[in-house]
Amino acid sequence: MSEPKRGWFQRLTQGLSRSSKQMGEQITSAFTAKAPLDQAKLDELEEMLIEADLGPHSAARITERFGREKFGKAVDEQEIKESLAEAIGDELSSRQGRFDPLSGPRPYIVLFIGVNGSGKTTTLGKIAADLRSKGAKVLIVAGDTFRAAAVEQLKVWAERSGADFMSRPTGSDAAGLAFDAIERAQREAYDVVLIDTAGRLQNKQGLMDELLKVIRVIKKLDPEAPHETLLVLDATVGRNALAQENIFGNQIGVSGIVMTKLDGTARGGVLVPVAQASDSPIKLIGVGEGIDDLQPFDPRAFARSLVGLEEPIR
Repeated sequence: MSEPKRGWFQRLTQGLSRSSKQMGEQITSAFTAKAPLDQAKLDELEEMLIEADLGPHSAARITERFGREKFGKAVDEQEIKESLAEAIGDELSSRQGRFDPLSGPRPYIVLFIGVNGSGKTTTLGKIAADLRSKGAKVLIVAGDTFRAAAVEQLKVWAERSGADFMSRPTGSDAAGLAFDAIERAQREAYDVVLIDTAGRLQNKQGLMDELLKVIRVIKKLDPEAPHETLLVLDATVGRNALAQENIFGNQIGVSGIVMTKLDGTARGGVLVPVAQASDSPIKLIGVGEGIDDLQPFDPRAFARSLVGLEEPIR
């Protein structure tokens, strides 16, 4: 996807409103007057960041930095939010990745992985619609051959976006489907192939082995593929997302993370420890059901929205 579309910051801010409201209320209650910053207030701030799921390590670093800059000084709510946004943005600045399948080889093969309910199928559909709007020839592959509902959902996205679609009967071999799809894509000059996979429970080794089989088969046709392996994580599961990232990252190999459903949680700060724990960058984030509610990750915009500030001046 290209740069965030116009109006994205407003959607991001609205999507993160549950998180920013909770954080704002806590800041307001802790700093009701412009009083000198003391250790008790710093401890309260650190606890607030932990409750927002930023994680103890990030919370400690941000609080320590804030204390160095402001200790003993009179601070108000706006100053605190500005400082927090800057610190959170700095925490995330090195974790930003770029997803641009139209700049790579043809066909560009993208594999989507993640547990059931993470928003994986919907994310794939939104990306397909975005690529089709740019004129790309896209093939959607319903590799979750165990769940008829997932196949039907992807078929709807294909029809809506104008992408082509491949599936097999329920229970078919997903690796075989992926092989046939890539052969077709190479033969018919597709730009991008988007492959869905079953929502693998991260503690089920048999299912992980099957996913590795899909990757092995893909590499028989293109040793460099998949060109992207996107792990889709659901922000509403909180710190359980860290465990999912750890398992998938260690066993499968992940080129980028998509964090979805940030609009459904008051703890959107969970993106921070996930980003820092992963070897893979955050490439896309989602804050709603609409196609335009999935956009490239911008650390500064995310940080300002998280604490309830206005769009940064560029």
